[in-house]
Amino acid sequence: MEEYRGLFAVESRENNEAIARALLTLEGGEDREIVDEIFRAAHTIKGASASMGFMRLEQLCHSMEDVFDLIRNGELRANAALTDLLLACTDQIDAILDAIEAGRSDDGGTIEELVSALEVWVNETSSEDLPVSGDLPSSEDDAQAPAGGPCYQVLVTLVPDSSMKDVRAMISLSNLEEIGRILSTNPDKDGIENGKFDRTFEVVLESAAGADAVRMAASGTDIQEVAVRPWTGAAENRKAEGAVPKVEHHEKSREIKNIRVDIHLLDQMMNLVEDLVINRGRLKQIAQKNQIKELDEALNMVGRSVSDLQNLMMHIRMIPLNHIFNRFPRVVRDVSQHDNKEVEFIIEGGETELDRSVMDGLNDPLLHLIRNAVDHGIELPAERKAAGKPEKGVLRLSARRDRDNVLIRIEDDGAGIDYGKVRKKAVSRGLYTAEDADALSEDDLIEVLFNPGFSTADAITDISGRGVGLDVVRSAIESLKGSIKVSSTPGKGTCFELVLPPTMAIVDVMMVRINGKRCAIPINNVVEVAMIRRDAIHRVGATRVILLRDEVLPLFTLDDMFGGSNGGDVLVVLQNGHKKCGIVSDVVEGQQEVVVKPLSSLIGICPGVSGVTIPGDGEVVPVLDVNTMI
Repeated sequence: MEEYRGLFAVESRENNEAIARALLTLEGGEDREIVDEIFRAAHTIKGASASMGFMRLEQLCHSMEDVFDLIRNGELRANAALTDLLLACTDQIDAILDAIEAGRSDDGGTIEELVSALEVWVNETSSEDLPVSGDLPSSEDDAQAPAGGPCYQVLVTLVPDSSMKDVRAMISLSNLEEIGRILSTNPDKDGIENGKFDRTFEVVLESAAGADAVRMAASGTDIQEVAVRPWTGAAENRKAEGAVPKVEHHEKSREIKNIRVDIHLLDQMMNLVEDLVINRGRLKQIAQKNQIKELDEALNMVGRSVSDLQNLMMHIRMIPLNHIFNRFPRVVRDVSQHDNKEVEFIIEGGETELDRSVMDGLNDPLLHLIRNAVDHGIELPAERKAAGKPEKGVLRLSARRDRDNVLIRIEDDGAGIDYGKVRKKAVSRGLYTAEDADALSEDDLIEVLFNPGFSTADAITDISGRGVGLDVVRSAIESLKGSIKVSSTPGKGTCFELVLPPTMAIVDVMMVRINGKRCAIPINNVVEVAMIRRDAIHRVGATRVILLRDEVLPLFTLDDMFGGSNGGDVLVVLQNGHKKCGIVSDVVEGQQEVVVKPLSSLIGICPGVSGVTIPGDGEVVPVLDVNTMI
C-alpha cells in the first residue's frame, strides 16, 4: 500500500477540508444536503483509512460519524460548542495526514480526548432526559447518565511492588467490561496494556450494576485500592468551553503538491508537443540544407528541451494498470457464482503503467478474456476433483514491462482448449472440410477461434455463446498497435498473452522507400537490414520466400500498397511475436522519431496501415502495421 500513501493523503485532505467548510455552513442553519455531504466525506476518509491500515485515524472518523449520524437524524443540532469540537477533530485529522504524507504512521497526535468528547455528545444525546437541541446542561443533576445506567469514575491503584501490573490492570478492565461499557480510560488501553502508568489508572464506566459491583469487579490480586464515585465529567466537559479538548495545531502554510487536470487539457497539451516534434524535424532539415551553423546550434538546444518536454508529457499521461485491474475481482466473483464454480483470482503487476490512450481501449478486451476464462476455461468443482485437481480453480492476471512493450497475461489452470471440439465446430460451420480440418495443427485450430462469430459454447447463456468473441478482442488489441498470442494444453489450462506498446503517440520509426514512395516502419518491428541476393529467392507454392542464414522468410513486395515493384535491392526483416517476414525496399533513409496520427474517418480502415506521420519536409507518410501484415 506504500505506493498509494501520497494519493490517500491528498484525497483524504480534500474530504477533510470539505468537512470543515460544511461545518461552518451548518452552524448557520440546518441543511440536509450539507449534513449528507459531511457524512459522505467522513465515511470516505474512514473507509480509506481502514484499507490503508491507519486505524487511529479510522477510529476518530468513526466517532465523528456517530455524531454526524445524530445530526442527520435530527437528534442533535450543531451549536457552537459542538462545531468547535468537530473543527478540532478536522485539525487533528489534518495533523495526522501531515504525518502520513511525510512517511510516518498515524500515531502522531492524541485522538483519545477528542474521541471521548465525541462519545459524551453521543451518550448524552441517547438519554431520554436530555433535550436534542445540544444546549449545555445547567447543573450536575442535568447530566444524568445514559439509559444503560449511571456513569462511574473508577480509580484503580496497584500495590507498589507489582511485577505484572499490565496483566493485573487488563484483568481488572476485562472484569469491568463484563458488567458495563467502558467509555474511556487514562491512559488509553494501549498504554495500560503496555504498563505505561505509575500505579494508578482511571476508567470511566457506564453500568447498571451499582457502585459495589463495580468496586468488586475492579478488585483482585495486586490491586491495593479501588475508588468508585459518580462521574460528573459530562457536565464539566460540556460547560468547559464546549467540551473541546486543548489540541495544538499551529497555523502553517502548505505547499500544493498535487492538482487535478481535465484529461482533455492533457490531450491538447499532447497535440502541441506532437506539433513541436514535427516542426523540430522540419527546422533541422532547413538548417542542414542551408548549412546555417548558428541555427543548427540553437536547434540542438531547442531539440533537447523538446525531448525533455515530450518525455515529461508521456510520463504525465501514464496510468497504472490497477485502474482497470481492480474492476475485475467483482467480475470473477459474479461469473463464478453464476456458473457455480470456485475461482481464486490473483492480480500481479498492477503498478505497470500504460499511456491513457492505450488504457482506454484495453478494458473491454480484458473483460471478455477474464469472463471467458471463468466460463469456458475453469471446470466445475466436481469435474476438477475427478481430474485430480483442487476444486478451486486459479485465474491469474499479470502485467510486466518487456523491453519497450507491456506484457499482459491471463492464465487459468482449467480444461484448456478442446481441439477436437474446435475441429467439429469448424466443419459444421463450413469453414473447412472434414479432411482439411483433420490436417489442421494446434496453432491452426487456435487461429480458427479468432474467426468472426465462432464459438464453442453449446448453448447461449448470459455469459457466452453469442459468437461475439475473440475476433473482437483481436481487433481491439490490434487497434492499440498490439498483438495477442494464445497457448493451451488440454487438461492443464490456457494462457492469453497481450503485447502492447506503452504509448501510441510518439514512436521511433525507420524511414524506407518502396518503389520510390516513402513509408515508416516502427523500429520495434525491425530485426535487421540486408542486401538481397537474387539467388536466395525461391517460390513455395504461391508464396515467395528468401533464404537468410539458414532461415526461410516469406518475402513481400507490397505491390498492392506502393504499385508494381521496380526490383529494390534492400531487404528489411520484420518481426511480430515469433513470426518474421521480409519486405523489398529501394533504400533505407534512417531512423527518426515521429508522431503517429490515426487515419481520418473519411479514409476509414486501411489494412496494413496503422496511421500516418508528417516528417520535417511536410510529406504525409503511411506507417506500416506490421502486426496485420505478418
